[in-house]
Amino acid sequence: MSIVTSYFANTYTGSRRKFQQACLQAGIEIEHYVHTLRGINDEELATDVARIGPQDAETIIFLTSATHGVEGFGGSGVQVGMLLDEKRPLLPDGTALVLIHGVNPFGFSWCRRVNEDNIDMNRNFVDHAGKNYPENDLFELLYPHAVPKRWKDSDFQECNEKLAKLAEEYGVVDVRKALTKGQYFHSDSVHFGGQSASWSNETLYKICNKELANAKNGILIDLHTGLGPYGYGELMTPSKPGEAVFDQLQKWFGDEVHSTTAGASNYAGSKGSVLAGFRPGSSKLNWTSVGLEFGTLEQKIVSHAMRGDIWLYVHGEPQSVLGDEIRTLVRDAFYVDEDRWKDMLWERGREVVDRVFNGLSNS
Repeated sequence: MSIVTSYFANTYTGSRRKFQQACLQAGIEIEHYVHTLRGINDEELATDVARIGPQDAETIIFLTSATHGVEGFGGSGVQVGMLLDEKRPLLPDGTALVLIHGVNPFGFSWCRRVNEDNIDMNRNFVDHAGKNYPENDLFELLYPHAVPKRWKDSDFQECNEKLAKLAEEYGVVDVRKALTKGQYFHSDSVHFGGQSASWSNETLYKICNKELANAKNGILIDLHTGLGPYGYGELMTPSKPGEAVFDQLQKWFGDEVHSTTAGASNYAGSKGSVLAGFRPGSSKLNWTSVGLEFGTLEQKIVSHAMRGDIWLYVHGEPQSVLGDEIRTLVRDAFYVDEDRWKDMLWERGREVVDRVFNGLSNS
């Protein structure tokens, strides 16, 4: 077993403990933003923040985990490596690295992508005050078939057949995008963006606005798992070629960065994502954000787990034997408990942060 595998854990409590111990070992203080609810084992839930670098840094780089709660197991391991690994990147002058551990601690603890209100955090960063929600009329036709009523193969098959017929009528790509880009009126279905800013949304703004108080530049690297080839980390942005953010990212990463709105990324993109809808700091701040998405298992397995997650809390009994089985199914779809996968996550995560550091040093 490599040292890298020791950075990862398969429970929220274990991941949080490893992060806290790594901060202690590195001599880094932690600030805790405690959630109002408790975890699956009645443990405290919190978003933990560690800052590495000078307080007067002009450039702040944020590395976030668990925007989608259950995806935090992978992201947490990368963050621990940034504190302990001998090959961790060295900060450029005038730069600070802020590790935000557990953006959505409820989902992290309960092995859910979503939060306590079934909100997909990567759809929640929209104009709730004005109820200015992104259009997604096609979802109304898909809604009855997005999540089955019973946990039976026959029900899943029937839903899939109905969705396939709608895809024939409206187009495979349009149906796929309508299912995944976010909807705001069905809290009992997939990719619900909520109708108000969630605790995690508000907390992320508090953290970033505080850390950016004296900064001129802010960069967000948001860690995710569950999409793409096994262990590969795809870089994605909603910005298009020719726009300032995309051109900046291309300077750092070349053709490895993909636009979710104008390119060949596996991700359909959402106007309510943390990459597209989250904008902290002052209007004078230069803000750049990029997602780093690591593949896990076959997409049909991941999609089934996502539907199972919603089904359990809408139609099932979360505290049951079947509930434990479904949570394990969800965790395994987004966290591959294999040494090779963990090594790939750390190496790619380290490489991405290092290339941002080098780009800043050379600019």
